[in-house]
Amino acid sequence: MKQKRILFALLAAVVVAGLLLGGCAQKSSKVTLKVLNYADATTPGYAVEKKIWDDFRAANPDINLEYEELFNEPFHQKTEAYAAAGKLPDVLYMWPSGRSSTLYNKKLVKDLTPFLAADKAKYLEATMVPQMNGIIGELPLTITNTHMLYVNTKLLAELGLKEPATYEDLKAMVPVAKKAGKDVILMAAKDDWVLQSCLFSMISGRMAGDKFIDDALAGKAKFTDKPFVDALAFVGTMIKDGVMSKNILQVAYGEGPALFAAGKSLFYIDGEWRAGAFITDPNTGKALIAPADQKNIKLTVLPAIAGETLPGSSSAVVGTGFGMSAAVKSGSAVEKAAWKLISYMASPEVAKQRLETGAFARASIKGVTSDKLEPIQQMNAAFAPAAASYVLDGVLDAKVYGPINVGLQEIILGSKTAEQVAADTQKAFEEWKAAK
Repeated sequence: MKQKRILFALLAAVVVAGLLLGGCAQKSSKVTLKVLNYADATTPGYAVEKKIWDDFRAANPDINLEYEELFNEPFHQKTEAYAAAGKLPDVLYMWPSGRSSTLYNKKLVKDLTPFLAADKAKYLEATMVPQMNGIIGELPLTITNTHMLYVNTKLLAELGLKEPATYEDLKAMVPVAKKAGKDVILMAAKDDWVLQSCLFSMISGRMAGDKFIDDALAGKAKFTDKPFVDALAFVGTMIKDGVMSKNILQVAYGEGPALFAAGKSLFYIDGEWRAGAFITDPNTGKALIAPADQKNIKLTVLPAIAGETLPGSSSAVVGTGFGMSAAVKSGSAVEKAAWKLISYMASPEVAKQRLETGAFARASIKGVTSDKLEPIQQMNAAFAPAAASYVLDGVLDAKVYGPINVGLQEIILGSKTAEQVAADTQKAFEEWKAAK
């Protein structure tokens, strides 16, 4: 009998211990978030990017991040692979349209509008507009000008040149620059998106206009019409005139800033975000362009071109940010953790750090400033083009802007005419529309 009482007591203790352990395990269990981020480990601000994520982990020990990081085309390829496999990460870096069109069109991400209901007023009004398919698929970190002309004013002065007011002024610089062993305009256009996003979208906006793109999408105009063909042809004209060299197609995206900083060209075309490549790297204490020398750089747009109707313009789009997979269960702990991460990435404390690294020129959330900005960052924050037009990969589906991206390179190489690229674009548009 005594043995039975001992055995019963032992069993009871095991049961109680199990319940206690189970309760503790339940109480201490972590939520796991699968995350795909877009980041370039070679940029000066990468250490801050890493710190931003480390800070989130430290402040949220109950959230376990299964973190993956890629940049440029490998990122987009991996995103498409995840989408095709139906295994999208819980939280992922996104574009407001074009480059993330698969995610929108296949309804693979949640509409963040309900999550933003109480906080919309905290953000710049322009960042809270509906994105592709009428939803807010990602919480924008900024508003982005994708075309910027970086001017080496010191080099211009050394060569006896003045800042150009017109394209013809640029053209007149070609023999002087050539004699000095310099390019007039440099671009890092090995990746096909660069020409479209950082140059052609602006040209299209000036020569064809946003209304033309709207009409083309509505079937009231065609990409083979004269305004769009003329815009495509202008890129070829820049090559023919020697304002740009075919060699830009051999320059990898990561190589462009260093070449410009080394004085290889009078001008450099990229997005406004690229200003961050020239500032001091907090790890090394070195900058591609020292703060004292940044006064020799001017940030502007391509000067007036013949046939334009939107002078002084850049191309602009609501910035990128983080979105949430539609597969995340509503009301779940994963959803709460996902929104916590997404909203943290757009928060004032994170925005200030990204502003200081040059990741962007202005935050989507209101009231974020810093007294630590270098001269080129201050210029970037003050950058205000006279007007803005569509970024084509922000309003067209990937199947439509893809032929434009490739076609621009083909025009530069001379393997296709502007008319042929326009026809390819129209054909792709019609096929895309028919498949919708």
